[in-house]
Amino acid sequence: MSMFKINLKETFPLLARAPIVEAVIEVRARAQVPWEESAISERLKPRLPEYPSVQSHREFRHELKLELGQPTEQTVQDLGWRGLRCESTDKRHIAQFNRDGFVFSRLAPYKSWDQFQREGLRLWQLHMELAQPTEPQRLGLRFINRIVIPQEGPRLEDYLEASPRTPREMDIPFSSFLHHNMLTVPGYSYAINIIQTVQQPQGPETGGLIVDIDVFTTQPFNLDQDVFEQHLAEMRWLKNKVFFGSVTKSALETFK
Repeated sequence: MSMFKINLKETFPLLARAPIVEAVIEVRARAQVPWEESAISERLKPRLPEYPSVQSHREFRHELKLELGQPTEQTVQDLGWRGLRCESTDKRHIAQFNRDGFVFSRLAPYKSWDQFQREGLRLWQLHMELAQPTEPQRLGLRFINRIVIPQEGPRLEDYLEASPRTPREMDIPFSSFLHHNMLTVPGYSYAINIIQTVQQPQGPETGGLIVDIDVFTTQPFNLDQDVFEQHLAEMRWLKNKVFFGSVTKSALETFK
């Protein structure tokens, strides 16, 4: 029985029209210094002139108390200031600097891994300066793909290698479906969430087939830069392996 191995030398086809609508790097690591809005804002905003839109976020807990014969009681607890959400001038990059972690998103059009990783690492370094976290509990790499498909009776087998099937003797089209797999990577501290579903058009937003791939670490790790970048490289390989192994060759041809 062969052992599963991540092969960083393996290459994948370059897709000029990749269906990526959002790429995300998320780090869960709690700040180890006082996390106060005025101080963090004062230090952060001058460092990010290319992210002029800044929103402050607070965290709340809502609770409902239900008792027979009694009116419903609702309580709201303010859990304090959570962090800042910064949006770039072109609205393609979004960075969230939070008390409990950091999130960086690239919205469509996705340009390249090098550009995405470079900006994500730059902002993560800034977050570390501000928050001074110790040991990240989770690193996640998520790519959400939306493949445009015919609205009238799409043939999912034309797009997905492992497409859903209708019950025997019911050859009728799908109007929607939702499929979720979670994979554990043997020999590595990674797991992968894979969600496939059909998204109906909402207003000006285009619907389509969603292939949502979330690769994440399953154990805490140290903050060494080389370790961090090695994780990202391996997680990117896993993401690519899942995507190119899930979508049919004919569908891939439409993205080149």
